[in-house]
Amino acid sequence: MVKRLVDTVMAAGLLVLLLPVMVLTALAIRLSSRGPAIYRQLRVGRHGEPFTMYKFRTMCPDAEERLLSDPELHARYLEGGFKLALGEDPRVTGLGAFLRRTSLDEVPQLWNVIRGEMSLVGPRPVVPEELDQYCAYVQAYLMAIPGLTGAWQVSGRDAVKFPGRARCDAAYIDGWSLQSDIRILFRTLPAAAAARGVE
Repeated sequence: MVKRLVDTVMAAGLLVLLLPVMVLTALAIRLSSRGPAIYRQLRVGRHGEPFTMYKFRTMCPDAEERLLSDPELHARYLEGGFKLALGEDPRVTGLGAFLRRTSLDEVPQLWNVIRGEMSLVGPRPVVPEELDQYCAYVQAYLMAIPGLTGAWQVSGRDAVKFPGRARCDAAYIDGWSLQSDIRILFRTLPAAAAARGVE
């Protein structure tokens, strides 16, 4: 109950505070490439419940078509744990690369936090195909509410691959406390500002 109260109050305050940044970001995305400013994607939430996660769009509109039409690119995507290195991903726009390095693309997820689908701190929500990567740790993941930030992000972000990411999330869930959430929140801003762990 305390975690949910903190999530709601802080997310609402951050949305108000960051509203000008969000408006300017959305405008920049629309002016720099065709397509919507907000990207919606199905993710796996607590107890396996699917939900729609919001992000600022960082890829070109035909990103999925590019991925599926290029066997070599798709193979690298699968080998990288459903990710491509930021500097090697042809789907990401120039503005999108900046948004990812600074984590500004994640700001719309504050709305997911207010809706109760996400928490400020928790394991990052995965796409359904990624859930198998959690292997023995899958039940731990399904017990928690996914987070806007988490132990994985402040431990290296994209530089930490599966199964290290799964172990990191499981350790956070097993040892959860309000104090640990506060520590992760304080470590998130410097990690994002320095773009640590972003490939």
